[in-house]
Amino acid sequence: MSTQQKVIVGLGELLWDLLPEGKQLGGAPANFSVMSARLGNRAVIASRIGDDALGREARAYLATLPADVGLIQKDSKHSTGSVSVTLKDGQAEYVIHEPVAWDFLELTAEWKELAAEADAVCFGTLAQREAVSRRTIHAFLAATRRDCVRVFDVNLRKPFYTRVVLEDSLSRATILKLNDAEMPQVLKLLKLDESTPAAIDASYLRKGARLLLHEFPVQLVCTTMGGSGSLLTTREAFDQHPGIPTEVADTIGAGDAFTAALTSYYLQGAPLPVLNEAGNRWGSWVASQAGAMPALPASKHEELDQQIAAIWK
Repeated sequence: MSTQQKVIVGLGELLWDLLPEGKQLGGAPANFSVMSARLGNRAVIASRIGDDALGREARAYLATLPADVGLIQKDSKHSTGSVSVTLKDGQAEYVIHEPVAWDFLELTAEWKELAAEADAVCFGTLAQREAVSRRTIHAFLAATRRDCVRVFDVNLRKPFYTRVVLEDSLSRATILKLNDAEMPQVLKLLKLDESTPAAIDASYLRKGARLLLHEFPVQLVCTTMGGSGSLLTTREAFDQHPGIPTEVADTIGAGDAFTAALTSYYLQGAPLPVLNEAGNRWGSWVASQAGAMPALPASKHEELDQQIAAIWK
């Protein structure tokens, strides 16, 4: 078990969700970085925002949180990312605006240095929707050390993903993280399994994970199942966690917290059951709170650390 501080990077989108009740700052890489920082790492948000009111408000908000925001790029030509969210018959409908600043990520000298220092990098599909940022993300990953853990958290958002983006990302990833609803979409798009499953259960998810492990050089496939827990699969083993009973406030950012905890403990050399416990503990706590970056009392942090430590013997 290593306690040395790690350098962890959330690479991609930083955006405001413009909700009927107000706006919330998010974006999977940013949510991931904030939680990674709370777990004791030097966690860096590698994104790009506009030189506008929303960009300034994002910087002010992030200044109150532990993630390193010093390498967020400023774009004088494009606006800060935003998503308009409306409710229709109780269902959320959203428009992810484009083009925005994070569609134009640049591999600057500072980012090259960051890539060389990184112990882990988390990236997804959404920030690869435009060629400029896609090339930057690929170049950033190529500039990392051989032992850097590259976490591909797919986060499928229609229509911003393609088979080519999935294949390119999987060829670069150490860890693949997706949810149970995304598994059949990914398998169909990659033409690994084009059938419609009778049930998306643990057996189906484990079979899908094995197909992905056979086809791509990833070392670990993590499949989350909402309140039903998660399944971790490697070429040698698998571990299933039943989940943590939780009174859900909202699920925004819960998956990103899971990914951050999984990554942090993976870097410490934790075995699969501990990775599963850590991901579910932190993911369920965020789900019990409003928003993706809720305040974290020291007492709650200590409680969760102890619960995870209890199974790492």
